[in-house]
Amino acid sequence: MQHRLVGLLVAGAVATTALTGVGLATDPGRASALTTDQATAAYDAFIATYWDPDTEYFTTYSDRQVHQEHAVGPQGGLYTDYWWEAQNWEAVMDRYARTHDAASRRMIDDVFDGWRAAYPDFRQNDWNDDMGWWARGAVRAFELTGEQRFLDEAEEVFGYIAQYEDTTYGGGIWWKNVDVGDGSRNEKNVATNGTAVQTALRLYAATGDTTYRDTAERIFTWLQGQFDRNGHIRDHVSGTGQFTDYDWTYNQGQYAGAALQMYLLTHDQQYLTTATRAVDWAIANLTVAGTFVNEGSSDTQGFKAILTRDIRDLIDDAGQTQYESVLTANASQAAAHVSPEGIGGPDWTAPTPSIGTTPQQSLAASATVAVLQQAVPDGSTSVVQGDGVYQAENIDHPGIPTEASNAGYTGRGYLAGWNTVGTTATAHVNVTSAGSHTLTFRYAAAAGTATRTVSIGGGTPVVVTFPATGSWSTWATVTVPVQLGAGSNAVAVSCASSSGDYLNLDRVTVSL
Repeated sequence: MQHRLVGLLVAGAVATTALTGVGLATDPGRASALTTDQATAAYDAFIATYWDPDTEYFTTYSDRQVHQEHAVGPQGGLYTDYWWEAQNWEAVMDRYARTHDAASRRMIDDVFDGWRAAYPDFRQNDWNDDMGWWARGAVRAFELTGEQRFLDEAEEVFGYIAQYEDTTYGGGIWWKNVDVGDGSRNEKNVATNGTAVQTALRLYAATGDTTYRDTAERIFTWLQGQFDRNGHIRDHVSGTGQFTDYDWTYNQGQYAGAALQMYLLTHDQQYLTTATRAVDWAIANLTVAGTFVNEGSSDTQGFKAILTRDIRDLIDDAGQTQYESVLTANASQAAAHVSPEGIGGPDWTAPTPSIGTTPQQSLAASATVAVLQQAVPDGSTSVVQGDGVYQAENIDHPGIPTEASNAGYTGRGYLAGWNTVGTTATAHVNVTSAGSHTLTFRYAAAAGTATRTVSIGGGTPVVVTFPATGSWSTWATVTVPVQLGAGSNAVAVSCASSSGDYLNLDRVTVSL
């Protein structure tokens, strides 16, 4: 799996301006309760839309056509690629873990059989992380079903990728099984090694083979020493030892899941602390008003479900019930924003358009299915509005740079050096009640007074003035009274003209 860099961080005395005239926008009426029926409906819609029983394989897109945006996988991309299918399989297992129904139990077999038919030799893949997802899935399938063939598959696949562990960069398994040792073409990352630790320790639990335990302990020690920055997990190391920091939810989850398995092995509290610290960092830094961020299209759409699955394991296996409300809130948000056909998209805070007009990728849809199976329904009928804080680096901001260099910012960073005409940052703001609300923009404008337009749900834009600040490390606020509809509101901040001047935007806060 190749990284797709979409929406990364690196996304600022008080001056106050009150403006009126930003109009009301309403969210299409979608239920916002989290119920067992919703979890079932999401799964059923997913199967009906993407599953092909003849090939025993999921399609890539909801319209069952090939799209060049992601034209990889069997039959030219008609069906999902190697690692997407592993994530879709995990969603099926999330369903079975919740219901233990006969249909999803059969589906565990069917997805596996379809994948084996599509890839008779699993080794025909250059990416060890792709294979690692199947090893992890297979050992989970064994745990759920007791079928020996799943354990055999997990052992064979893991044994293959484990041979690419070496001492370059101090340890770990290479991302790819080609260009091994060439840091200019390859890397070592959490996606490969966090998964490997989890799989190895689950294989040790299933077989008693101490080789798995020793491999896991060795790799985790290396990960902990090289990648963990007090809960903030680095992405990969390459070149001559340079680290690259991409803030993905699945890095936090995979590392937390690996630490959890170390805790279950040793009962050493330090590992549980390590796991919860990684999850806590994700909750604090990779959310918008408490909902995990939209990480973009294609591969990144599936990342959130990996984190939430690892959170579910922390609750179930280590009693970390403080995360139960996090899962329920995220599942409620995802359920509230499915398409009219019941299909989820990559942004859990915004309505998913009809798949009749906008085909959706199965990886995003299965992530919604997954979190709805993982969460405990609370029966609430309220909109999930969270804390009302939308860090600018975490909202949609195509074409707008981000950085984290000027002191005083909140979150991970801020939208930086923003003056490109035609660019827009959009926060999908959720509120429980329609009516008057106040938006507060925290910003810096050291180059002089800046202007932007603000609109709600595509309504008439209103010009907002951001008075100059003394330096880029001096932060001010501007407030804007608005009318919001109950549910999701697209708050768009745009650079509409060349007179807009430079602006660093740190966060947007809505009064609740």
